[in-house]
Amino acid sequence: MANTEGQVIRCRAAVAWEAGKPLMIEEVQVAPPQAMEVRVKILYSSLCHSDVSFWEATDRLPIFPRIFGHEAGGIIESVGEGVTDLKPGDHVLTIFTGECKECADCKSEESNLCSLLRVDPNRPVMHTNNNSRFSINGKTIYHFLGSTFSEYTVVHYGCIAKINPLAPLDKVALLSCGIATGLGAALNVAKPFKGSTISVFG
Repeated sequence: MANTEGQVIRCRAAVAWEAGKPLMIEEVQVAPPQAMEVRVKILYSSLCHSDVSFWEATDRLPIFPRIFGHEAGGIIESVGEGVTDLKPGDHVLTIFTGECKECADCKSEESNLCSLLRVDPNRPVMHTNNNSRFSINGKTIYHFLGSTFSEYTVVHYGCIAKINPLAPLDKVALLSCGIATGLGAALNVAKPFKGSTISVFG
């Protein structure tokens, strides 16, 4: 990867301009990460029903224009001030419900619903300064969770999971949402005993 640290990147993204209207492939500007943020080159992104639900916006808050997507794998391109456990080149998954590692919920053994980074699909801007990192010719384009329908995205470092670089990103990208909302959630709630035989439906 070319060294683009601290620079605005131009790349392609699938932008939703209106509820239910076809996504348009646009050239977007992606600002560099601010403090406690990372910019990720997205290599693989999946489509989750949550993306469709908020794109249709039939019973959701209509926030447009927006870049959807949150289930993805990629490579760290650059890191913002204060990020010490991630570096450019790391292979990562985007995590839609993050952990700041500092709040009472993150430190609790009973919950992982971080006070700062708990899932909030209606939040269209970054936590650091309540601004978006996406724009098109000066017009703001809003975030949706990880906004992974873009070749590059910016997320809070707490919404990133570093993975083994040998893991196939095209396969494990599915885990960035599916484990948290499916198997992982069921196991955390059911708390099965070691050696138990269980089934998870749905």
